[in-house]
Amino acid sequence: MITRRATGLGLTGLLLAQAAAAEMPATGKRAWSEQVPVIRMGLLGGENDADRLARVDGYKKLMETTFQVPIKLLVAADYGGVIQAFAAGQIDLSYMSPAAYAQAWIQSNGDVRPLSVTQEQDGSTSYVSVMYTRSDSGITSLADMKGKALAWADPNSASGYLIPRSEFRAQGIDPESGKYFSRTGFAGGHEQTVVAVLNRQYDAGVTWVSGLGDPLAGYTRGALRMMVEKKMLDMKDIRIIWTSRPVLNGPLTVRKSTPASFQDDMLAFHLALPAAHPDIYRSIDMGSGKGWVPVKHEDFQPFIDMSQAEAAQRRRR
Repeated sequence: MITRRATGLGLTGLLLAQAAAAEMPATGKRAWSEQVPVIRMGLLGGENDADRLARVDGYKKLMETTFQVPIKLLVAADYGGVIQAFAAGQIDLSYMSPAAYAQAWIQSNGDVRPLSVTQEQDGSTSYVSVMYTRSDSGITSLADMKGKALAWADPNSASGYLIPRSEFRAQGIDPESGKYFSRTGFAGGHEQTVVAVLNRQYDAGVTWVSGLGDPLAGYTRGALRMMVEKKMLDMKDIRIIWTSRPVLNGPLTVRKSTPASFQDDMLAFHLALPAAHPDIYRSIDMGSGKGWVPVKHEDFQPFIDMSQAEAAQRRRR
């Protein structure tokens, strides 16, 4: 059973007030369009391309109408594609995982800025990483996974790689293949990892869920919720056997070198979107969150530290 715990994010009263008072920006072309004539938006991997494009269609059209500039989508095969595009200055905006943000900050020499994160229904701003197995596997705990095969979701995913590895090491479990688990590997994304476990290619996988709401519905938000809604998963077919500490939700991110007025418009648009266009908000936020609230770079420093520690571990191998 998932037990909800408080997140460590320290949102100030000023930031929360800013979110509550947000209004949709007025429709019209902006001065920043001379420097950003096309908004280049990255879409993280983890979901099949057709579903990703369908999910953002209304969002893309609303943004184009509001700011009267076209949007070009970069549909990345994995998290690394968006990270590299930020580092190369090839995209201006993307929703990211906290670990992907950390890597984008490192690889772009700080040319990224987090704007906002999802606020969950209970007012928190966190989710949890979970390990799941097939319900008929006979595996009921992390201890039962010794000698079993584990699938990671993506090397730049917090819930699907960075957080579980960090927590396993803290528990004295070496996550490297053959040390505790018989083998480990990447299944190609969160959705693909669930499918691989159901198809018995691995004994377990890791992904993210809000930890709130009905478990049989896949909780209120997360990769499992999206698969349940698309009828790709029946939650009765899997069992959650491990849950992480709370993890700060991933940020909507812009290139820091874009005009400040562009960044301000992107923040205002997204803070106002949940109340102004709830259907569009729900589609792009992967479930039923409460809304978005502003964040700062400092909130993600722990993920930068973990990413650098993971890189140091790889160099020692």
